[in-house]
Amino acid sequence: MTSSRVSGTVRIVGSGLLGGSIGLGLTAKGVDVVLADASPSNLRLAIDYGAGRAASAPSTADHPALIVVATPPDVVADVVAAELALFPDAVVTDVASVKAAPLAALRAKGVDLARYVGSHPLAGRERGGAISARADLFIGRPWVVSARAENPRDAVQVVEDLARDLDANIVAMDPETHDAAVALVSHAPQVISTLLARRLLDGSDAALALAGAGLRDTTRIAGSQPELWVQILSANAAAVAPILRAYSVDLDRIAAVLEAVDAPGSHLALAELLASGNAGVARIPGKHGHDQRFTSLVVLLADRPGQLGRLFAHLGELEVNVEDLRFEHSPGAEVGLAEIFVVPESRERAIVGLTDLGWTISG
Repeated sequence: MTSSRVSGTVRIVGSGLLGGSIGLGLTAKGVDVVLADASPSNLRLAIDYGAGRAASAPSTADHPALIVVATPPDVVADVVAAELALFPDAVVTDVASVKAAPLAALRAKGVDLARYVGSHPLAGRERGGAISARADLFIGRPWVVSARAENPRDAVQVVEDLARDLDANIVAMDPETHDAAVALVSHAPQVISTLLARRLLDGSDAALALAGAGLRDTTRIAGSQPELWVQILSANAAAVAPILRAYSVDLDRIAAVLEAVDAPGSHLALAELLASGNAGVARIPGKHGHDQRFTSLVVLLADRPGQLGRLFAHLGELEVNVEDLRFEHSPGAEVGLAEIFVVPESRERAIVGLTDLGWTISG
């Protein structure tokens, strides 16, 4: 157990994926975590998983130093206001994926917001609820802290300490800038992934049997909870809609090119559109937020126990650090494909070393 920067009791309101994961991470560091949830069954499940203990009755007996509101977005403002009133000495943050709307709603209520510091950890999974919570969910992930001029520095520090205790990377960003950013990198991609998956409803079983890693990668987040995303998209509609309009323009443009694919200049136009996607991918930060691109090699794995562990052991012996991994295995196939991402200077060493150790490298 390692020491925590956060001191005193932390109260988490909402025991779903984010609330449960925060509770698990803090509890592992010895923090006293109390949980509250409108659903007794959700609360009991989170407690059983070890995310914290039930709030005392009356709840004010716990005297939390920090309150984390991890409720659905449409009730965040109401819950934050209630927690500020109930615990007049506590710092209150929330982890909603939209920041401007809850702040505007709180201001409309006339609430003193000096002790409220909005935040947002950009981490999640397709499945929700305490059953999907993980103590390591936030490791290396950005955690936006939306401090304002009215916030005392010590209040902001408490929220930053929370993010640091969970090994997240703190990003300072005002609510409006945050909402525009997540519209581009999270909310609009969710819609696009959903629409990609929606097209599959018209596909035959024979066509879907050909699906590979590319389709799985691009539709993975389409399995997210519709109820939650209705709330997120509604709260950030003004920022998301223009991005989707831009997608629509791009789609119309590429469809027009394909409809006249034999026309002069059509292949050049198509190549330029595809190359612009390469340029966009190159802008995505790599590991730990650095603009470092990785290269990959594909290793064939026999379909028997222990192969992936053996591969990692051999890579360790070769002093090759695995930056990322993708694994594909088709039902009924006798081999799996492990795509290993490494820094470019390690690739040749990995290929030669693994080949000498008896591994088959694709290509």
